[in-house]
Amino acid sequence: MPAAHMPQPDRDAPVVPMQDGGDRLSDRMLGDELRAHRERRGYTLADAARVIRGSTSKISRMERGQSPVKYRDLNDLALFYGVSREDRVLLEQLYQQTSNEDLFARFADVTPNYLKRLIRLERSAKWITVYESRVIPGLLQTEDYARALTRMIELERSDNEIELIVGLRKQRQLMLGQRRPNFVALIWEKVLYQPYGSASMMAEQMRFLRQAHATRNVSVRILPDWYMAPPTSVYHMTFEEGQSQELAYSEHADGANYITNKPQLDRTRKLLTNLRANIHKGKKNTEALERAVAHWEGLAAE
Repeated sequence: MPAAHMPQPDRDAPVVPMQDGGDRLSDRMLGDELRAHRERRGYTLADAARVIRGSTSKISRMERGQSPVKYRDLNDLALFYGVSREDRVLLEQLYQQTSNEDLFARFADVTPNYLKRLIRLERSAKWITVYESRVIPGLLQTEDYARALTRMIELERSDNEIELIVGLRKQRQLMLGQRRPNFVALIWEKVLYQPYGSASMMAEQMRFLRQAHATRNVSVRILPDWYMAPPTSVYHMTFEEGQSQELAYSEHADGANYITNKPQLDRTRKLLTNLRANIHKGKKNTEALERAVAHWEGLAAE
């Protein structure tokens, strides 16, 4: 027997945290949203069940709010239903209110162990400094930019897995602008003009960078295009215990290295000090970001 249809939430209104047993209501609201999207596309319970490799009774329980929704199931159903970006935001907000699922459990299939360690460390870091000479740093990528890069690199991944990877990146971004960590991104200016998609996608990415730079505890610093930028990326973290408590992180094709020995950390610090000495200062840094926004917005308008 189909569940009674609940009134649809105002899609323009923010989803606020529920109190006093609100999680159960959020379960029902999330289930109702999923059912509405299924019915809108004319799919049956059996159609949806095949997508998540489950039973029709499981889908029915999820839609009634009687069975918790796993993030992978939410992701797969949203893709199958062709959910818009705006409606996906609502689903994600409702999911956040209903889920006690650990971040790594949600993205276990697309998160290698070496990256899990980095994510745990990010949460406790006091300062994170990232240098990139080829792409926008992952923690400052828009969904479309991240999706384009992932498709380019993760050639063996399915569309659903790519969306999970992008989803994980979005979840990691939630820490930015909080009390900690302080986040500094050093980006070579040429990266701002390297297209990884349409001009409108790149314009959105540049606007996001500009917005991030104005966010609490986030600083986006641009190295001039004439600067001879080192080709290797740098990811450096320090922790509350003091500046001696630090590490650097470097990914390679088959994994990652965590650098903790003093000589290598000294070299990393010297590299970052040299990079900081050559960034655009003050107004010039803002102008570099504005030029990139104007460049891509101009191309998008043509």
